[in-house]
Amino acid sequence: MCAHVLVAEDDEMQAELIRRSLLSEGHTATVVHDGSAALDAARRLRPDLVVLDLMLPVIDGFGVCRVLRRDDDIPVLMLTARSAEDDVLLGLELGADDYMTKPYSPRELMARIRTVLRRSGRADGRREDPVIRAAGIAVDPERHEVRCDGAAVECTPAEFEILLAMVAEPERVFSRRQLLECTRGTDRASTERAVDVHIMNLRRKIEADPRSPARLLTVFGVGYKLSGGRG
Repeated sequence: MCAHVLVAEDDEMQAELIRRSLLSEGHTATVVHDGSAALDAARRLRPDLVVLDLMLPVIDGFGVCRVLRRDDDIPVLMLTARSAEDDVLLGLELGADDYMTKPYSPRELMARIRTVLRRSGRADGRREDPVIRAAGIAVDPERHEVRCDGAAVECTPAEFEILLAMVAEPERVFSRRQLLECTRGTDRASTERAVDVHIMNLRRKIEADPRSPARLLTVFGVGYKLSGGRG
């Protein structure tokens, strides 16, 4: 079972833990940190499941779930530190498929995700191919392989994690700090400035002219983005 999971969690450490747990299960993941970004990503990416924190900024999890249920049938697994019965009931009444209260174990969360995906049938029929593609780049999180215009690309673990995040969300601008978080666990000694080195090395591998990149672009004063549509 392989699925694309949208993780909407404002706690960046929790979000990264969930993302890595999903990747270890063979899923792909997109992470956002507020409710507005969650709705935008859900519309653009059409994920198989949304893991939705209740206490999101901008639009809370209840509001996100309400819109998702109005516009689509994407399964929703809600996460919250609030355990009041009224909150649980409201989440379920809005259409959440399951509900977990923090703190929780990553193993239990993955088990719940498998159950929701199996029950919905979305993972079996919609994402048999785990490869994520954008801007002529294909990233396979299961085989840990990268191809650019069909040619194999050798990446370090940190480069792979950065590229995986950017291919999953083409045109999104990532700050250095966000890309640094992607490398946690593969490059613990890294710093935000080291991200620039990873980007430079990736450009050498995926750009026709690394000095004038067409894919991996700098957004001055903000960070980097992968330019190019899906496919």
